[in-house]
Amino acid sequence: MNNELIEQKSWWKLNWKWLVPVSGIMIISLVIFFSSGMGGITTDLAQAYADTELYENALEKAKSDIRVTELLGEIEPIDKLAILEGQVEYSNDNKTVNSSVRIVGTEGKASLDISADRIKSEWNYTKINVRIKNPPELNQTIEVLNVE
Repeated sequence: MNNELIEQKSWWKLNWKWLVPVSGIMIISLVIFFSSGMGGITTDLAQAYADTELYENALEKAKSDIRVTELLGEIEPIDKLAILEGQVEYSNDNKTVNSSVRIVGTEGKASLDISADRIKSEWNYTKINVRIKNPPELNQTIEVLNVE
């Protein structure tokens, strides 16, 4: 029997052929992502996801509007996925927000459009609109609040 030791190649020698191109592609992708402004959108979505008070208070104001409840029925609470699927844009050092998020009622679906300013630690709403999408025959925008 031959008891000679077999020399193993290092991890780098075995894997460099795929590691170098994959690393290069990842670096290029990250540079494109952050230079395209998508980093800011991601930051806005993360902040909106954490700030549920903004959406809960706006939804309560929409639920108190008789026209909204007549057309949509009982409105479900806004879930976290709806916030991530929506649109959000913070400005003025994150003290002003414009956002749109989907809401679902027992009678239909709509989008809740919000504009608000943070004064001290509270959101002051300047605009709340409910855009009814389903059923299509009830397609309309209900202005819940508009402070000019």
